Amino acid sequence: MRVSGKLAGGGIGTIILVLVGLYLGIDPSELLQQTGTLSSTSQNAPYEQTAEEQAQAEFVSVVLADTEDTWHAIFTKSGRQYVEPKLVLFSGAVQSACGYAQSATGPFYCPADQKVYLDLEFFEDLKQRFKAPGDFAEAYVIAHEVGHHVQTLTGLSAKIHEARQKLPEAKANALLVRQELQADCVAGLWAYHADRTRQIIEDGDIEEALNAASAIGDDRLQMQSRGYVVPDAFTHGSSAQRVKWFKLGFSSGSYGACNTFETNDL
Repeated sequence: MRVSGKLAGGGIGTIILVLVGLYLGIDPSELLQQTGTLSSTSQNAPYEQTAEEQAQAEFVSVVLADTEDTWHAIFTKSGRQYVEPKLVLFSGAVQSACGYAQSATGPFYCPADQKVYLDLEFFEDLKQRFKAPGDFAEAYVIAHEVGHHVQTLTGLSAKIHEARQKLPEAKANALLVRQELQADCVAGLWAYHADRTRQIIEDGDIEEALNAASAIGDDRLQMQSRGYVVPDAFTHGSSAQRVKWFKLGFSSGSYGACNTFETNDL
């Protein structure tokens, strides 16, 4: 994946503050006291990044900034304003407006505070546990979470949340799967526009994203953990479905093509 060195946009400045603070030997929590974007397992302990984590944080910030370029352009074209999400890098556990989460939760987006939460250790899991290495695999994960932010800005997330409260578990899960698959499609849409305007994609990048999408499909994860598959318990979609919708977003470049809610062929 070819990325520029631009570090700007919602949440990006906070990462710069963290990196500057660490370089100067200043407690980053003091710099970010008013932002609430730096978290650790202990509120009194500074979040100390290793050199590898610092490099990873820089990469995340560049990818997030690139998604902002794409979504600003798409929203402006449709006569709307894109509000950038904030980024929270955490270690071990974090308290969000959506509740308390641990690293095992993986990356997530909270619509209540419009923040993307990332534990950098997940990307090591993506390489080792899920056998999905590569910088574009990581970019896909980030773009997927930003896809949930887009759903929040369009009002879709609130409608789905309300509808799921009235449904039995299996049907509520099925609706959640459609929401997650749309976020996969939207991640592909980002890749489409980013490559055509900024030529970021290199040979093998899309394969990396597809490998990651396949690796974290519900059926594969259930088979690994349980030894069998329970489709009614799916919350993100099967490996094949996740690959399909990312590819559709990437090939079409159209938000309209990502309507997972009005199709019988997921």
